[in-house]
Amino acid sequence: MSGQRTGWRRVLPPWRAVLGTVLLFLLLIVGGLVAGYLLVGIPPANSAAKAQSTVYLYSDGSELARDGEINRQNVTLGQVPKSVQQAVLAAEDRDFYSESAVDPAAMLRAAWNTVTGKGKQSGSTITQQYVKNYYLGQEQTVTRKAKEFFIAIKLDREVSKDRILEGYLNSSYYGRNAYGIQAAAQSYYGRNAEQLTTAQGAYLATLLNAPSAYDITAHPGNRARVLARWNYVLDGMVKQKWLTQADRAALEFPLPRRAKPSAGLSGQRGYLVEAVKNYLTDNQILDEDTLRTGGYRITTTISRKRQNAFVKAVNTRVMDRLDDSRKVDRYVRAGGASIDPASGRVVALYGGIDYAKQFVNGATRSDYQVGSTFKPIVFASAVQNNSTTQDGERITPNTVYDGTNKRMTVSHGTRTGFAPANEDDRSYGPITVSEATDKSVNAVYAQMGIDVGPAKVKATAVDLGIPAGTPSLASSQGAISLGTATPSVLDMTQVYATLAHHGSHRPYTLVDKITKSEQEEIELPEREETTAIPRTAADTTTSILRSVVDGGTGTAAQGAGRPAAGKTGTAEDDKAAWFAGYTPDLATVVAVLGQNPESAAQEPLYGAGGLARVNGGDYPAQIWADYTAAALNGRPVRDFDLQLEEGAEPESPSPSGSDSASPDVSGSPSEGPTGSTLPTPPTGAPTRPTGDPPTPTPPAEPTPTAQPTHDTPTYEPQSDDLEQRLRWRWGEGG
Repeated sequence: MSGQRTGWRRVLPPWRAVLGTVLLFLLLIVGGLVAGYLLVGIPPANSAAKAQSTVYLYSDGSELARDGEINRQNVTLGQVPKSVQQAVLAAEDRDFYSESAVDPAAMLRAAWNTVTGKGKQSGSTITQQYVKNYYLGQEQTVTRKAKEFFIAIKLDREVSKDRILEGYLNSSYYGRNAYGIQAAAQSYYGRNAEQLTTAQGAYLATLLNAPSAYDITAHPGNRARVLARWNYVLDGMVKQKWLTQADRAALEFPLPRRAKPSAGLSGQRGYLVEAVKNYLTDNQILDEDTLRTGGYRITTTISRKRQNAFVKAVNTRVMDRLDDSRKVDRYVRAGGASIDPASGRVVALYGGIDYAKQFVNGATRSDYQVGSTFKPIVFASAVQNNSTTQDGERITPNTVYDGTNKRMTVSHGTRTGFAPANEDDRSYGPITVSEATDKSVNAVYAQMGIDVGPAKVKATAVDLGIPAGTPSLASSQGAISLGTATPSVLDMTQVYATLAHHGSHRPYTLVDKITKSEQEEIELPEREETTAIPRTAADTTTSILRSVVDGGTGTAAQGAGRPAAGKTGTAEDDKAAWFAGYTPDLATVVAVLGQNPESAAQEPLYGAGGLARVNGGDYPAQIWADYTAAALNGRPVRDFDLQLEEGAEPESPSPSGSDSASPDVSGSPSEGPTGSTLPTPPTGAPTRPTGDPPTPTPPAEPTPTAQPTHDTPTYEPQSDDLEQRLRWRWGEGG
C-alpha cells in the first residue's frame, strides 16, 4: 500500500512524461519550421505589384496624363530623401536595419491584442509587409500568414535591407489610388518623391497605417487623430536620433492638397497619349506589349502653354459658336498640329473636343481630302524640277496660265479629258501663278500638275513629308494637284514645316525622352535632316504663299500679327476646310471637318456655325491666327529670309490686272472675288460669297481622245507680250 501514489501526485504525469511531451512539441515546431522553410520558396511578384502606370509629361516636365489602372511609378531608394525613409521606419519599423525579418514577440503581442479587443494589429515587420504587398496578397488567412513568415526569412537572407525598403516604399498603398511613394507624393503634394520635405514625408508615413482615415482633406473630422499619428512619427525620429529636437520643433503640419478626381484620358489627354503611342510603335521605339507593361516616364515635345492656346483658339472661333438646334453643327469636328520647323518637335496637337466623346483623333486621322493646301507642293515640285509649260516657258510665280473655268488640260499637245471647275464656276482668263495661288484657281493648278508630271509631284510630296502610302496620292492626270489625297493634319504640318525650314526636312517627333523606372533611359532614333527640295524651290513657294495671306484667300491669318505664309483648302462638297501656314518660327495646320456622329460618314459643312459655307479662310485661318499669336507671344518678330529662283521676283502690275470682272465661260456675270454670282448650292445649303475651290472628283477613266464640249473663249490680251507669253497653254496654240 505504501508504494501506491496518493493525493495530488496521482493526477500529474511523471516528470519524464512532461519533459517528453514538451520536447515532442518543440520538435514538432522546429520540424514544422524547417519543413516550411524548405518547402516555401520565394514566388514571383504578383501582377498587381508589378503593374505601373506610364506617365506622360509635357515638355516642361509637368504631368500630362497617366495611362494604366494602377497609379504607380517606381523610384529608386536614392531618389527618396533620407529623412522620408526614416519617417517611414519611425512609423512602421524602427529597428528594421538591426532586427531579423520577423518579430515573433510582436506577432504574439498583436495576436493577443486582437483577441482581447484592443484593436486589430498586424505585428508585421517592414519585410513581412513587403512580402505581403509584393509576393502574396491582402487576404487574412492562416495559410497566407504562414507563407509570409517563411518568405520573409528567406528574403532577408538573400536580399539587402535597402532593396527591401525600396520595394516596400514602391509597393505600399497610400490612399487616393496611389501605390508607391512617387504616386503618393504627386497625389498629395503635387511633386516628385525626391522633392518631399521631412514634414511631408512624415505625413505620407502616417497614411500607411490607415490611408483612408488619415486623409485629412477627405476626413477633416479626423484632424486630431491625424496630428497625433504625425507627431508619433516625428517623435520616433527624434528618439532614434534621426531628427534633432530643435528641427522637430520647427516643423509645421504640411496640409496636403485636395484630392483631384482622376482625369483619365479625357479632354485632350487621350488624343495626345494616343498620338505618342502611335509614334513610338510606328518608329519601332517601343512595341505595344512593352508599352502595356507600363512603368515608363515619357517626356513629350508638347508645350503646355501652346497646347492650351490651341484649345482656346478652337473653342473661341468654332466650338463656342455651335448650336445643337442646327443639325449641321453636330457634325463639326476639328484637328490641328503645330511643329517647330528647325527641330521638328510637335509642340501642340488638337485632336477634338474630348477624347471620351469623340474618339477619333482629328490631328492624325487620314481620311479627309486636303484640297487646295496641296497646291504649294505642285508649285514647289515645278521649281524643283525646272518644269516648263506646254510651250516651253519655265514655271515661276510670274508665269501666266489660262484660268478659264472647266478648261480642258493638255499633255504634250493632247487634251486629257480632265477639266476641273473653279470655285463658283468662275473664269479668270490669263492669270499669273502667284495670283492663281492667291485665288486658288483649279484650272491653273490642274494644268501645272500635268506640266510637272503627276509622278514628280508625288515624289516631291513624299520628300516634303507625306507618307508614300497615303490614299489618292497617286491620282492620275491633274487630280493629284487639286488635293484629292488624304494625308493627316500632322502629315501636312510636316510638309509646311519643311517649306518653312527652307526645304530641309527633319522628321517630326513627339517624344523628347523616355525612362524606365527613372533608371534606364530608352535610346531614341536619330532624326537625320535631309534636303527635301532645294532652298530656292522652298523659298519661292513661301513667297507666293505670303501673297495668299497678304491679299488672297488667307487674309484672316494676318491676325497673328507676324509675317506669315499659308494656303487655304476646301475638300469636295465642303466636307472639310483647311488652313496650312507658317511663320519663320512655327508651322501649323488647322482643319475643320464634317462627320455624322451616328454613322461616322463625312458630311458637308454648309451652314455650320451660321456661316453660309465653311472654307479655309474662315474658321481654320482664324484659329491659326489666334493660336499663332498666343504661341509666339513674347518672342521677337522675324521676317522670312528668302532666296528666290531666277525670274521669281514680283512683277508689277499683275498681268491679270485687278479683281475686276472676268468673262465667264458660261456667259454669266462675274464681279470679282467679293461679289461673284453664285451657282445654286446643294439643297438646303446657304450660299457663300467667297472662298477657295473645293476639290473636284477626278474622272473614273481618263479620256485623252475626247473633244472638249465648249469652245475656247476669246480674251483681249492686255499686251502683245502677254499674248505671246500666254499662248493659251493648249500646246497647239489653240
